[in-house]
Amino acid sequence: MKNKAFDDGLAMRKKVLGAAYVEKTLQDADELLLPFQELLTEFAWGSVWTRPGLSLKTRSMLTVAMCIALNRPHEVKLHLRGALRNGCTKVEIRELLLQSFIYCGGPASVDAANLIRTALPEIEAEEKAEKNKARLARGSKQSAAKEKMPRAVKSAPKAKTQSAPVS
Repeated sequence: MKNKAFDDGLAMRKKVLGAAYVEKTLQDADELLLPFQELLTEFAWGSVWTRPGLSLKTRSMLTVAMCIALNRPHEVKLHLRGALRNGCTKVEIRELLLQSFIYCGGPASVDAANLIRTALPEIEAEEKAEKNKARLARGSKQSAAKEKMPRAVKSAPKAKTQSAPVS
């Protein structure tokens, strides 16, 4: 444990961006980038993203919009994943793009729209695969727990209960 803000930030970062992405980013950080990753995790994710006052969905939409305004395609794609994980719909993403066209300018919004159109199906497929993998892992753990039960417990007949008449 580095400190509470770092731990809270790490948990929030994994929740929003996905554990696999965050773990890989931290694992790949060398001596040059590790202090930056630690600062980012502690400050941005542990001190700002965890604050009350805005929902995660709102924070994600604001972040995507700001990344469009700054013309940061890598960050748009990364935070698009977060926005979807935080409950943003395709309609809301579309409306965000239209709003960004007015306030961020055409070129930045067109680039973001093209990026999002390409990235959205990829992200949705990856998120679906991750959920299926988690579901299968839970199923395997439940099966393993059943296998460890004594045979008599597994096959014990269920007690019959008398039902009250439905009126």
